[in-house]
Amino acid sequence: MIAPLRLDTGPMPGDAARMNTEKRPQQVYTLVVEIGRKAGDGLPKKATGAALMVFASGVDEAEAVRETVAVLKQADTAPLDVSGYGTLADREAEGHEIDEEERALMQRALDDNAVIVAQMTPFYD
Repeated sequence: MIAPLRLDTGPMPGDAARMNTEKRPQQVYTLVVEIGRKAGDGLPKKATGAALMVFASGVDEAEAVRETVAVLKQADTAPLDVSGYGTLADREAEGHEIDEEERALMQRALDDNAVIVAQMTPFYD
């Protein structure tokens, strides 16, 4: 005898992850990206590279880093290394002083779901 087909079999392995469709909120992360030289990168002629302070939005720091690297590559730069300094709350907890201009750029990155280069410091030999 063949068992009847049961349509409601209950949760399957992995269903919990698929059922949790709650969106995680975007946050803004402060990153410092070191870039090397590349034709058309816009750096000063005698610079050997640069450090960029970036505000990038993401649901976590890993996403913010991935998006930042992708945007910088599209902008014809050569990202070499990324250091993360956390969210606004993380930085405040560490005692960083954050001025109003910096806060405004962070808010803009959040509002526009964007990567914003806040500062560029060229490296020279």
